[in-house]
Amino acid sequence: MKRILHLKSSLLGKNSYSIKLGNAIVGKIQEKYPKNELEELNLVEIEIPHLTPAVLRTFFIPRDQLTQEEKKAISLSNKLVKQLMAADIIVLGAPLINFTIHSSLKAWIDHITRAGITFGYGQDGRPVGMVTGKKVYVAMASGGIYSEGQGKANDFVAPYLHAFLGFLGMTDLTVFRAEGLKVPGIKETAMLKAIESIKID
Repeated sequence: MKRILHLKSSLLGKNSYSIKLGNAIVGKIQEKYPKNELEELNLVEIEIPHLTPAVLRTFFIPRDQLTQEEKKAISLSNKLVKQLMAADIIVLGAPLINFTIHSSLKAWIDHITRAGITFGYGQDGRPVGMVTGKKVYVAMASGGIYSEGQGKANDFVAPYLHAFLGFLGMTDLTVFRAEGLKVPGIKETAMLKAIESIKID
């Protein structure tokens, strides 16, 4: 059985293109793997908090030395890490906002980045990702064209996710794009083209 985790980070709710694309990706995965378990998490709706000094400090305290207050502070991070580790396939909704990802998605990344748990360092000092054996599909949506041409230099979504999730060990990552959603002559077929591009490994 495949465990699928669908993360959403759009401000547009039911009108979100990245959520629609993510749902289409999930549908294709479920077609390929009929035996599956789907968990969905809307990072905007749950108002995932930005990392605070108090929470960050708990990341470096041995578990058996945490106070009750510190256990409460670290509980969300622990839950998100456990959820991530349990998934076989991650579908990550990532609309391009001001050239980059939404702050809710960045907050999630900050909470699941844990030294000794999701990454470590080898004897040579090089980082070693510990979140391995996962397949990641990114559902990226943008009003303009950022996969090529002049806009490519301003895409800080796909390169960042490739780099940082790869740092954590999630190197098997594929990006599907719904782009040109505000461009006349392109927007009319942008979603259809994006959905047709979905191929599940």
